[in-house]
Amino acid sequence: MAAAFLLCGACHVVKGEAPQEAPPPIPLTRVVVSGFHPSIPPDGDPKIVRSPLTGAVFMAEPVSRKVARDLTNRLFEKLVERGDYVLVAPDQAGTVYSKLLSSETVLTDAEIFQRMGRAFSADAVLTGYLYRWREREGTDYAVNRAASVAFDLCLISPLDGTVLWKDAFEKTQKSLSENLFDFRTFLKSKGRWMRAQELAAVGLAELVENLPTGTGKEKEP
Repeated sequence: MAAAFLLCGACHVVKGEAPQEAPPPIPLTRVVVSGFHPSIPPDGDPKIVRSPLTGAVFMAEPVSRKVARDLTNRLFEKLVERGDYVLVAPDQAGTVYSKLLSSETVLTDAEIFQRMGRAFSADAVLTGYLYRWREREGTDYAVNRAASVAFDLCLISPLDGTVLWKDAFEKTQKSLSENLFDFRTFLKSKGRWMRAQELAAVGLAELVENLPTGTGKEKEP
């Protein structure tokens, strides 16, 4: 059992295999929030996977669609709070996504999000994958296994399906004695072993903060 003193998050934070790309040169206005999709479905097996959008590699585990949906809803709430995008909500995006996924035409992930953006006349589609959602085993101050989460976000261009922006978060909480370099997460945890949703909230806040600035209003016709 891990010691119940001085906790923090691991310093393993993934930003992708290459340096983060610069934001789009033109500020975004209308953004479709497709949100998070499980990289491996609940009935799958843990394995190393590569993002079909960015090529970044993650150690992935099965994730439920409910967890992905809940994290998407929190993402949407944070974007509403930011207030600088005109947003297409996840439930609207989900209807188009399901139709494209069930289409007889075989489409890559990038092509699906590209067509989704065109369907809503958007400047970009915000989407990503949930690679890991491992809940802690134990209490606030003593655990057998710490929480671990991994997810990414991308802005996809409806024009050609390219990635306009990308960022990722991957972290397994560790005690401060194991990792002295992530004191900020230790402060956010208030010395506790966090649950997966608390750890994910830290990463989600960072990714939303790093998103390119939007114009906050529709373009003139």
